Amino acid sequence: MKKLVSLILAVLMMLSMMSFATAEEPFELTVMLPDFYSTEDFQTEGNPVLDAIEAATGVRLKVNFVANSTYGDAINTTLADKNQPMVIALTDARGASIIDSARAGAFWDLTDYVKDAENYPYLAAGSENVYNNISVDGRVYGIYRGRAYPRAGIYYRSDIAKEAGIDKEPETIEELTALAEALAAYGKEHDAYALNMVNYTDGTINIITVAYGAPDTWGINEEGNVYPAHEDPAYLQGLNWLRHLYEIGGIDPNFPTIDSTNWDNIERTGKAYMRFDCLDNTYRQQEWFETNEGITDQIFDMIPGLKKEDGSVSIWAQNPGFSGEIVITKAVSEADLPKVVKFLDWCNGPEGQMLLNWGVQDVTYWVDADGYRLAAPESGEDVTAQIHLIQHSLNQLGMNVPGDLCTPAKLTALREEYETFNKEYASLAVSNPCYPLISETNVAFGTVLKQIISDAAVQYIAGKIDEAGLRAAWQQWSEEGGAIMTEEYNAAYHAALGE
Repeated sequence: MKKLVSLILAVLMMLSMMSFATAEEPFELTVMLPDFYSTEDFQTEGNPVLDAIEAATGVRLKVNFVANSTYGDAINTTLADKNQPMVIALTDARGASIIDSARAGAFWDLTDYVKDAENYPYLAAGSENVYNNISVDGRVYGIYRGRAYPRAGIYYRSDIAKEAGIDKEPETIEELTALAEALAAYGKEHDAYALNMVNYTDGTINIITVAYGAPDTWGINEEGNVYPAHEDPAYLQGLNWLRHLYEIGGIDPNFPTIDSTNWDNIERTGKAYMRFDCLDNTYRQQEWFETNEGITDQIFDMIPGLKKEDGSVSIWAQNPGFSGEIVITKAVSEADLPKVVKFLDWCNGPEGQMLLNWGVQDVTYWVDADGYRLAAPESGEDVTAQIHLIQHSLNQLGMNVPGDLCTPAKLTALREEYETFNKEYASLAVSNPCYPLISETNVAFGTVLKQIISDAAVQYIAGKIDEAGLRAAWQQWSEEGGAIMTEEYNAAYHAALGE
């Protein structure tokens, strides 16, 4: 409690220096956010987190939480409404309705603000590439909600690998193949499979095809033109790698129908030993075995990148560096716009990040004697309901544009390795050059066209079609809109280059 009182007093003392409100009354900011705890009521009056935010900034948040399951529909309804919130969290920055709304002037253009390091240092510290990824026609209409980048890779049961005769972490694709083959042979004797593959196949396919050298969805060829990833020879090499593993019994033949909600459980029951996915699952699985099985030795290892024959490394980025964006609607007057942008800048600083993501010390998070953040008190008391009631889904307003500036939690060896990976390998991540560009065909038919490529890849891996059948599906994609989409992206790409 002493720490809580100290915090409140400290932020009250800074009020005169940090407040963005010029009047005695707080500046009321209406916000719409997705909610993952919709069964809980959000304490608005007397909420210690909202009170601390107001004390630090002079801004009183009025939050409208909408159940995450219906949030997409709610956004479309809200954007069509004249009485919009002042700030909205958009979970799909590239949705057709979002692009149309930006073009129609529904959101304030923040391009100049996010470049103004003098007045908005935390926003200006963001990635130029990520800002470019959320731009519409070259203009930035929101603040991206940052996510770990590149994040994706391969992890595996290193203890099982040793039993199968592999004692060295793979550094090349050839060594990965040897590991996978050894795990497949071991799995046949233990009613298990080498690769944990489920009906969500995009991540698995992208990780191995990009490792071979294919682009992420779209690439730029030697002539400087846009082309689809499946036309790159490395894409077929990646599919062949998976097809081979399937043929030798290293992948569950039922993978196309295994729901992704079972992904973790497959590993936890010892039915698969390797996974192509988000690398943060490595330490989560390790910690699960420690907590539930009493295993103290490290039994998982991660492979962040693999060397190709020429020694180069290319990594599929699980995300484009963000998950949606925060936009300011025209419900905010031009006169108040700098004030709101300043508040969002503060949200990205250490104090704002802590309050939005973790709340108030000794109420919704705790700190141990060594200064590490704890998600629960050391007494062991279950305060989950209390945290949800107070904090709710307020972290959905968090952006973390300059990176995580929060009081750190204590990291295990695998967590430290994961953090290092995201820093050291970010420059090797392969970005989609068309992500910030707009193809009207993609807006209208992109989901259907993507499914043609995805379904064909799954059928090829599972041996349902041969290479001729795979290429026939690629031709179908081209005839049903893929060729036009490629032309549109090419035009947009060269236009962006000023050509």
